[in-house]
Amino acid sequence: MFPTRRDVPSGSVARARACGLALALVGLAFATRAHATPPAPFAARAGLDRATVAASVWATDAQLVYLENDEALGDDGTSARWGYLFYSPSLQRARAYSLRGGKIVVAENLEMKFEAPPVPTGWIDSDAALRAADASLGRDYRRDHAARASTMLLTRGTFQDGDPDPATWTVVYTSPNAPSLFVVIDAATGKVSRSWRG
Repeated sequence: MFPTRRDVPSGSVARARACGLALALVGLAFATRAHATPPAPFAARAGLDRATVAASVWATDAQLVYLENDEALGDDGTSARWGYLFYSPSLQRARAYSLRGGKIVVAENLEMKFEAPPVPTGWIDSDAALRAADASLGRDYRRDHAARASTMLLTRGTFQDGDPDPATWTVVYTSPNAPSLFVVIDAATGKVSRSWRG
């Protein structure tokens, strides 16, 4: 109940009403935010251009070295948020950008040493990579173990025997009752190169 003239000294009536109005507007803002439509999930490549432009402002020689979903992964290889990590040889530093709803929501330097070779431009998108992983082992693993694809990461040299150059997608499937399944896909050809449980 808003204060009346009898409740408050006459000079405070306007301030009290303004305060009540402000609190009502704050409540409305929270209610609107709570019922706002969540951003549409997207495949990883859809956020690359925006992240690359931001990284080139930070360092002209910035190169993409790592990419991973930052929120839950959908069954179609999309996520509402993806993280892009760039490395600058001239600065010898790495900077991460996280995109959600078409906007950069996080941009921060990594304080740890992180040197990695750049990911070549011709990589298949996350939806195609997940389809390849599903067709190989993932679909059966999902069905048999009530599992889901929880993580996808794109990088060079990860989990590769021998030559560290190929860019690969690694898809991690998790289950509440079985060891995780890892499926590594060649990011240029879409072919599965390796898999294991652990």
